[in-house]
Amino acid sequence: MNDLFWGLSGVDWALIGGGVAAILGGIGSAIGITVASATVSGIVTEDGEKFGKLLPLAAMPSTQGIYGFIAAVLVLIFFNLLGGESTLTGTQGFTVFLACMPVALLCMISAIYQGKTGAAAAGIVARRSEDSGKALIFPALVETYAVLSLIVTVLMLTALQATFGG
Repeated sequence: MNDLFWGLSGVDWALIGGGVAAILGGIGSAIGITVASATVSGIVTEDGEKFGKLLPLAAMPSTQGIYGFIAAVLVLIFFNLLGGESTLTGTQGFTVFLACMPVALLCMISAIYQGKTGAAAAGIVARRSEDSGKALIFPALVETYAVLSLIVTVLMLTALQATFGG
């Protein structure tokens, strides 16, 4: 059975799962913010008064990093990894790892695409600043899937905590 899990303990797998969720969410957010900010910066260079209306478009991809962080913290708390005595077997830890994958992978990808969508939406504000509210709708649509991935991961972690006895 250890060959299947490469000799890693349940605690190891759970920590890797939480860490991957935080890392990939953060990477996606950093890329998404960079993409959106490049366009926003160009617009603000031409018209500094639009900064306040454009800032939300550049900042929106940051939420995916937060969602990954939330998943990582839940792993630490739910499975007594903060100085407690965790009793996760290799199989249990691997299932915790798998439960972290929806938020890890989807948040990385959605943050990048949300940044691209925010950059495109910034063009709306550049031409018609009164339509900044409409421009927010497009990157918000991408956010929906990041939120759904967080919900799935939280529900799976909650079920696993109940199954393993936390």
